[in-house]
Formats: sequence, C-alpha cells, structure tokens
Amino acid sequence: MPEQLISSLSSEDSSLPSTPTSDESSSKRLSWSRLMQKLHSSQSLDSDSDNHSSTDDASDAGSISQADLSDSDSFFDPTEEALCKEVVQLIALNLTDAKDGVLHCSKLLIPETLLEHIGQELVHLSVSEPCGLRGALVDLCVEQDGSCEAVGQIAVDPYLVPTFQLTLVLRLDSRGFWPKIQGLFAGRSPSSPVVRRALKLSTGFRVIKRKLYSSEELLIEEC
Repeated sequence: MPEQLISSLSSEDSSLPSTPTSDESSSKRLSWSRLMQKLHSSQSLDSDSDNHSSTDDASDAGSISQADLSDSDSFFDPTEEALCKEVVQLIALNLTDAKDGVLHCSKLLIPETLLEHIGQELVHLSVSEPCGLRGALVDLCVEQDGSCEAVGQIAVDPYLVPTFQLTLVLRLDSRGFWPKIQGLFAGRSPSSPVVRRALKLSTGFRVIKRKLYSSEELLIEEC
C-alpha cells in the first residue's frame, strides 16, 4: 500500500508543470529586455526617418518656391520697359504741342507723378495682349470747360496692326487758388478765343481700354 501511494504521487508529480529554475527565468528576462531594446531602437529609427523625410520635403518645397520666383522674374522684359518710357515721352510731347492749339494756353504744366501713373497703366493694361505694348493705339484727350478735347493719337508701333486701343482722358487741376485767378492774366481779343497764360494737369485721369480683335466690353479705370 505505501508503495502504491508513492508511485501515484510520483506519477502526479510528473504530470504537473515543472517549476522554472533560476537560470531559465534569468534567460527569459534577458530575452525580454533584448526584445524591448529592439523595439525601442526600431521606433527611434522610424522617427529619425520621418524627421529626415519632413526635412527633405521642406527643402524640396523651398527649392520649388525659389524656382517659381526665378520663373516669375523671367516675365520681366526690359525692352518693354524701355518702350513704355518712350511712349510716355511721346505723350508728354503731344500734350505740350497741344497748348497752342486745342488747349489755348501759353504754358502747360505736366506733373511728373501723372507721367509715372500713365506709364504704370500702360504696362498693366498691355501685359495680357498678344503683342504687348507694341500693339497699342493711344488716344489723348483733355477734359476742359465741360467737354473732352482730343489732343492726339499715338501708334506705338506704326508697322504693326494695333490689337487694342487706350483712351487717356486727362483733367485740368482745379485745386488751389491760382486756377481761379489765371483768367485775369489771359490775353483776349474779340476775334480770337481766350488764351490762358498757364494750365496745369491733374494727377488723376481716366483710361478706357478696347480690344480691337474681340467684342469684349470696354474696360474703364479711374486712376
């Protein structure tokens, strides 16, 4: 009987899981710690790659923006700017020549700011045209005494068929005190119109654009 009991106990002990030894538990702990180290190292590598990719993306974005800026600079045409200066000089010359005729004055004062604004409008309104400013036909008018007097017309390139027409409507400067008394110094005769001693143009004007190759509506800008 005792032998049978011992044998049964020994068989039951063999069926139970064996208790791990200290060496086995330490090896498992080491393997677990190594696994955690590997996971940590892989995460750090992933984060570094993400940082590098974001940095690369930023550098790529910067390079693209610089390329765009260089492309935008390529639209600048120095010959167009030089042509605009010549047209502005022709406008000033036409206005000066009109003082003895249409304007009936001995002297015409043209503000430099007015000429600068006209040049800016010429460039602005011709940038979308197929021939640029060379295709412009410029009409000059001056408003005085409730009417609009035609002063002159300029074909920027006389050898090119105009593609658009610009009408510049200039105004006399009515500000200040001297316009009110300038008539006192005007020469007058019964058979001739009043010749005013001096006129000054205002810095504000109106420009009307009409395309000659399409039926689009007129573009009117107050400057």
